[in-house]
Amino acid sequence: MSAYKAFKACVPVEWSERLYITLVRGTPGTRALHRRTLEALHLTKCNRTVSRKNTPTLRGMLNQVKRLVAIETKEMYEARKQQEANHRALRPPLVVSHDSAPKMESSQ
Repeated sequence: MSAYKAFKACVPVEWSERLYITLVRGTPGTRALHRRTLEALHLTKCNRTVSRKNTPTLRGMLNQVKRLVAIETKEMYEARKQQEANHRALRPPLVVSHDSAPKMESSQ
């Protein structure tokens, strides 16, 4: 599940030592307070992820910009990265043979 889909599905975030925060919406048109909060989180470009220690201060910052970011635990982040890696993995080539079908011998 992508970070944005997890955010939209309102997946409950379990307590975790570290949180992975991904910026899923752009900053143009947002309030200056929200832009400054994202700068403090070091989130400047869309689809960038940062890892931060789970503290009450961080939770307050995330509560301000919750519509702009997706929050994941370590397990959710690693599962998403593994799924993306599997999707990008090389696949064996498709071999198509244009030879005519082998003739069947009749044993009579």
